[in-house]
Amino acid sequence: MRSILLIDDDKSIRMIVGKAFRDAGWDVFEADDGDRGIALALEKQPAVVLCDLLMPRCNGYQVCRTLREHRSLLPKTFIVVVTSRDYATDRLNAFEAGADEYLVKPINAKELVERLEPVEDFTSSSEPPEPATGTTVFTRRNKMKFWGVRGSIPTPGEGTVFYGGNTTCIEVRADDELIILDAGSGIRPLGAELMQEFKDRGINISLLITHTHWDHIQGFPFFAPAYKQHNRLRVLGFEGTQQGLEGALAGQMARSYFPIGLWEMPGNITFEQLKARAFHIGRVEVCTMFVNHPGICVGYRLNTSKGSLAFIPDHEPFARMRLHTRGNFANAEETMAFAKAEDQKLVEFIRGVDVLVLDAQYDEKEYLDHVGWGHSCMEDSVALAIAAKAKSLYLFHHDPAHDDAHISRLVARARELVREAGASLVVEAAREGLEVVLQPAVKH
Repeated sequence: MRSILLIDDDKSIRMIVGKAFRDAGWDVFEADDGDRGIALALEKQPAVVLCDLLMPRCNGYQVCRTLREHRSLLPKTFIVVVTSRDYATDRLNAFEAGADEYLVKPINAKELVERLEPVEDFTSSSEPPEPATGTTVFTRRNKMKFWGVRGSIPTPGEGTVFYGGNTTCIEVRADDELIILDAGSGIRPLGAELMQEFKDRGINISLLITHTHWDHIQGFPFFAPAYKQHNRLRVLGFEGTQQGLEGALAGQMARSYFPIGLWEMPGNITFEQLKARAFHIGRVEVCTMFVNHPGICVGYRLNTSKGSLAFIPDHEPFARMRLHTRGNFANAEETMAFAKAEDQKLVEFIRGVDVLVLDAQYDEKEYLDHVGWGHSCMEDSVALAIAAKAKSLYLFHHDPAHDDAHISRLVARARELVREAGASLVVEAAREGLEVVLQPAVKH
């Protein structure tokens, strides 16, 4: 049975939230301060800890840090910090302390139950069964995880510690499939994690490439599972402007650049040049759309049994681009009408998506110096997500020049735009290590 620990000095909050979870069949434990909550968490090892941020004696940050120090006892515990304050610095500090989620009160208890329903309780009293040798086994929870969120070039350093400096890579586990979106430098730590998790068991992996610009493929030669014969790696993408997908990946591993050639990698690697706009990976429906970026570039939409994800890391809105370059066209009015129609196609492609990962490399002022580079400004990304009625937006492809503080300011401004529009869109910035559960939005 799933279990949750409520740590809050407000008895009324514990009563309301506790009742909702008990009615849903959860075991509920309660603590009225952080010290007692930590002790109870170590004793009961719950699947979820819901912890208020501001409590006397031991606050939510301290609770998060202490529980993460005991990962051996709480390896699967999902920590949710709740607070009445909505400051970007509080959110950053909570994630840095070890929180998995950050929610602002008031909280609808029933919606919270549905939101946390996919969390599996793999505590010491309920260990998951060992999978059979040579197979890939996943939990029932459909989820995605960010491994690389940066655009153009990796940016390590003090200023990018929180959001991360690796280039584009996302892991998706859905309907017993392991799907990777792009192979930027973030695929290297992902590969190391997979090797640690599966050890000698075979892994079946599908790698979807949006395009072959270097920040989307540069990590591929360092992807450890591709060096093991018992793994199967299927690489899918559309043909580039000058060469196929296989040729692009092989080119960066030529002797002049890398000591091991593509076909010297001992893993079972196959390449598939995509032709169809929609296909399936197991039970996951994959839809594609060509987007406005130099060369051949696509966005992907994954429709899973428990939620949908759209991944569009590189895109420049047609209308915004033509607005600043329309002097090159004989009929500006006709040009803008065409551009808006093209933008509407993308709106329809992502219509109603649960999780939208979208290019937001610049702010509106910065964009003026980068017209025609193939990237969006945050303001347009928010407007697009609202128009498509997406449920959540993750600002992505962070500019190399943007440090953590800059990205946090972009998020804060994006949320202001949502409030001004009277929309319900949830906005976050993509952050390395962040896991997002795929699940349909709650219907009212």
